[in-house]
Amino acid sequence: MIRRLLRVVLALVALGFLGYALARNWDDTRAAVAEISPWAVLGAFVAVLLGQFCMLLAWRAVLAGLGSPLPVRVAGRIMFVGQLGKYIPGAVWAYAAMMDLGRDHGSPPRRTFACISLALVINLGVGIAIAAATLATQEVVRQAWYLLLLVPVIAVCLHPRVLTWGLNVALRVARRPALDSVLPGRTVLVAVGWTALGWFVYGLHTWMLAGRWDLYVIATGAYAFAWATGLLTFVVPAGVGVREGALVLVLAPIITTGPAFAVAVLSRLAFTLADAAAAGLALLLGRQVSRSAAVYADQKGAGSTALTPDRNLSGSPEA
Repeated sequence: MIRRLLRVVLALVALGFLGYALARNWDDTRAAVAEISPWAVLGAFVAVLLGQFCMLLAWRAVLAGLGSPLPVRVAGRIMFVGQLGKYIPGAVWAYAAMMDLGRDHGSPPRRTFACISLALVINLGVGIAIAAATLATQEVVRQAWYLLLLVPVIAVCLHPRVLTWGLNVALRVARRPALDSVLPGRTVLVAVGWTALGWFVYGLHTWMLAGRWDLYVIATGAYAFAWATGLLTFVVPAGVGVREGALVLVLAPIITTGPAFAVAVLSRLAFTLADAAAAGLALLLGRQVSRSAAVYADQKGAGSTALTPDRNLSGSPEA
């Protein structure tokens, strides 16, 4: 109870600082929002949806590598609906929701937990690498040099054996059985590829909102930097306030403070609406496959706690 209250307080503090800064620059921000084309806002929303689809394909690849190869519609239902839990104070709600939804479609909870954790590490690693590569000349990134130190560390952590070892440590701390196999290297490469594409698509939304057609590279790195900063401030639900502040820090020296706030506010709005739209679409499409949940459970082993495909006595995967 106390920890949940602390997270709520920290979220309110972050929002308070952001609100204060926004109030100080209200006139410039309001004027900047008025100058942004509705088509740019719509384009930003579409770009966010496309980026989320790329992230879904990366997430699905990891889950398949762990032993639950599910159709895109089913994976989308688990991921998009479950991730709405990130808006609730506390770090466990999105995990719990996705694990429960995964169980309904034949992915054992421990396997879904492993997928969420591994995909998050890949997402963070690729995001920080893109931010470092695209914002190396920006002052704010040079001031946050400690984040750049994470790049070689995460590059090593993306090795399948290191990924598996790290997750096994987390599972032991949580008093859960460890993985009994290493995530395939090809799966990691596929997930990294889809994740990188997702980040560059996300960059389109920041670029459109900024209205500077020469800033695509910086806009991509700016959002990756802001997202990573918000995620690492894990005590604040969905990085609210923190992510916007980091985005303003990067963009303000380039497009001035008012437009930077406009981009940050509209970016949050685009992602919130896209989260809701993706969840709604996943629910709608998922209804067509929900009747097959028992079939998925039978094929994937929902009643099992194994993280890898069922094996016969010889140790080889069952056909």
